[in-house]
Amino acid sequence: MFDTELVYSSLKQIQGAVELIIERSETVNNVDDFLTSPGGVLRLDALCMNLIALGEAVKGLDKLTDGQLLPKYPEVYWQGIMKMRDKIAHHYFEIDADIVFKTLKEDIPPLLPVVEKIIQSIL
Repeated sequence: MFDTELVYSSLKQIQGAVELIIERSETVNNVDDFLTSPGGVLRLDALCMNLIALGEAVKGLDKLTDGQLLPKYPEVYWQGIMKMRDKIAHHYFEIDADIVFKTLKEDIPPLLPVVEKIIQSIL
């Protein structure tokens, strides 16, 4: 079993990160929004930092639960979240804005209801 309070705290951090990423990417309508202005590049940088934080929090949660919690929610590609964190953090100059854009628009929004479901399941 795991420490429910620590897991709850970690899940709330993940929830907050996902909400922030969704909010900050709302005005990004296509990948060119990242690439055609200094403000767009700054937004890409900021969102990548938030994706790193999200990936780190997911890694921490997986460690807290000895790898037992996240596999119960296979609708999310948890390993992908952690791998994206590693890619951005360790290979920053190889970041592909198209992949970040796709992640922000297709993968992050469906993550929020799953995180909320996990939070409810541990209460």
